[in-house]
Amino acid sequence: MNLKTVLILLGLALATIFALVCVLLTRERSPRSCQQLPPEQEEVEDGQSLVFADLSPEEMSQVVRYLQGHLGVPLVDARRAKPSDNCIASVDLQVPAKAEVLRFLDAGGARPPREALAVLYFGKQAEPNISEFVVGPLPMPAYHRDVTERKYGGKLPYHRRPTLPVEYQQLGEFLKKQVFPSAPAFMQQVMEYDGSNLAAVTAAPRGFQSGDRVSWFVLFQNVSGFFVHPVGLEVLVDHSSLDMWQWAVSRVFYNGQYYRDMAELESAYVQGRVSVEKVRKAPWDGGFSSMKPRAPAAALFPLQFEPQGPRYSVSNNQVLFQGWSFAFGTSVSTGLRLFDIRHRGQRVAYELSVQEALSVYGSNCPGGMSTRYMDGSFGLGRYSSPLLPGLDCPSLATYVDTHSLSDSLRPSKRKASLCIFEQNLGSPLRRHYSNLQSLYYGGLVNSALVIRSIATVGNYDYVWDFIFYQNGAIEGKVQATGYPSSSFLHGDGLRYGNRLGEHTLGTIHTHFVNYKVDLDVGGVKNSLVAHDMAFEMTRAPWSPEQQIERPRLTKKVLDTEDQAAFRLQSKMPRYIYFAANSKNKWGHQRGYRIQITSFAGDHVPEASSMERAISWARYQLAVTRRKEEEPTSTSIYNQNDPWTPTVTFADFINNETITNEDLVAWITAGFLHIPHSEDIPNTVTVGNSVGFLLRPYNYYDLDPSIYSHDGVFFTSEQDFTACEINPLACLPKTASCLPNFPPFTYDGFRNM
Repeated sequence: MNLKTVLILLGLALATIFALVCVLLTRERSPRSCQQLPPEQEEVEDGQSLVFADLSPEEMSQVVRYLQGHLGVPLVDARRAKPSDNCIASVDLQVPAKAEVLRFLDAGGARPPREALAVLYFGKQAEPNISEFVVGPLPMPAYHRDVTERKYGGKLPYHRRPTLPVEYQQLGEFLKKQVFPSAPAFMQQVMEYDGSNLAAVTAAPRGFQSGDRVSWFVLFQNVSGFFVHPVGLEVLVDHSSLDMWQWAVSRVFYNGQYYRDMAELESAYVQGRVSVEKVRKAPWDGGFSSMKPRAPAAALFPLQFEPQGPRYSVSNNQVLFQGWSFAFGTSVSTGLRLFDIRHRGQRVAYELSVQEALSVYGSNCPGGMSTRYMDGSFGLGRYSSPLLPGLDCPSLATYVDTHSLSDSLRPSKRKASLCIFEQNLGSPLRRHYSNLQSLYYGGLVNSALVIRSIATVGNYDYVWDFIFYQNGAIEGKVQATGYPSSSFLHGDGLRYGNRLGEHTLGTIHTHFVNYKVDLDVGGVKNSLVAHDMAFEMTRAPWSPEQQIERPRLTKKVLDTEDQAAFRLQSKMPRYIYFAANSKNKWGHQRGYRIQITSFAGDHVPEASSMERAISWARYQLAVTRRKEEEPTSTSIYNQNDPWTPTVTFADFINNETITNEDLVAWITAGFLHIPHSEDIPNTVTVGNSVGFLLRPYNYYDLDPSIYSHDGVFFTSEQDFTACEINPLACLPKTASCLPNFPPFTYDGFRNM
């Protein structure tokens, strides 16, 4: 071996050694993977929460099989049903009576039988109707009982039924095959219709009086974000007949003019008597309505992770977190709901649930001006959407699949349609920096638990949150996003909104959301108390010739339902709370305060023929006696017959005494939306968030968050760089780890 070869081999050996040393040094400096520690919990899951659990797919299927075999009538799959068929519209959990549940949870009583509530449409009968059946016990049903007349005081007329997806499909076929062909020249030359380039959106309610089922269909270009691409054509279809061959066009609207039907529009067009406003064809991605980012990706946005794993636990349908526990579920019609909410082992609320989301529109086009959407009828739970990790919720949130049975004989699964996560809000829950007398810092990071669902109902996306804070407060919040609805801009359209495009009028509308809040503060029996302030004039005792204006506390017990019903825009006591029959250490009634965040527009005038169907929106807050026969503030049947509402909330308020009773707070929050250019391509959540807070008010002897493990306190005389003194000083050790982000998945486009 010559010298040159030896030198080459020696050089390679040295390079290899250098590379290995670099790798070893780099490994030593690389952060370790985050280690998961078991969450510290004061309670353990005992299975009692399952009394509130959603039906499993197996239970839903058992209910369907039972109904198919025991009703004595054929049941058609709702996906293929004609209006004249019998079908199952939905199967959901029948929540047991509260008294039964409390005997089971608190007194060692028997577990209530597990039951389902099935909604059926009976179109193939001499007297078509909607019927509701309770079916049980699950998982092996052996009985059913018709509860329709007991719940609603009579049979439910068939015209009140919520519209099935298959009926929308049938109406689409009716427009495509029977309506549009009757105006061939107009459709081809003005609409450039090719059989698929138009999308229709329905207005609701459907008519002007009970029994009507007459719907306006507003036509848009069928592109991404079609809700803001109106073409000026709207068609009124009478589909009240159970025989689809009897469906007919009642009126046609185009660019400010009304016509008897499409044939009359065609005749006027051919004769040159139609004012044509040609709409420029939009690209397939919608152009200005496209949500595709207009900028390339750059530095990654901040992420949240848990350096020692989640500090909460989810078992079946129960969540435990920092002294909190609650059961969760979803309703087909109303979406996310919580039960048996406890803090530090004591129940503070029996139920928190969404009741309804209402939108009332204005326009100078018929579809827009007649729209009053009651989204519970469409289904806030039915249309809960799969959540996108890292955007809809943090990547490391716990994602929960939900199941439902609606518009079908088979249950459907919505993957990752609920998420649960702890969120550091980036601000102190409380703090004080003392630079007078003693020198110290004390505080607590505001870290809260969030449970979230997002429902996409047509153009709007509603982000539903319930948030649990370490001081014992609960927040219910909804954020609205999605696309604004629009009308074709013509005539005096700017009286009803702002221009968002060449032919697009963003139409003014209100949003109202109603919640049911069944607080049980220190027990089931509560009273409602109002505290506020007033200024009083007094002479300064040390200087009687001088006058002082000082605020004082005002107190009032609201002892009837009428006193506890606060109209939407009326003045309400700023401190209003459910008071217990027990006192804290300082002699005050223990309570939970209701604090509402709302920027609501005006409610529909009470003279309106349909106002009673949405009379819950008259009130920002109404507190009533809790009754099993008043489980909800509205009904899914109110949308299609608001003129004879199935449930009228205003009737709940009948001046009964509410002192030392089981009470329910019905809370309405909302905002006025006047769409503007920044709503394009779609509406942002900033500024469009409303809801309520439930805050302890003398419920504890001191702030319970003082017992949080997250607290920070040190004085000027302590070594605040030491871990044992200041946990924040430990972050380089405890939080310098690599989070285990799972591979990205999304199931939003499966099983559509």
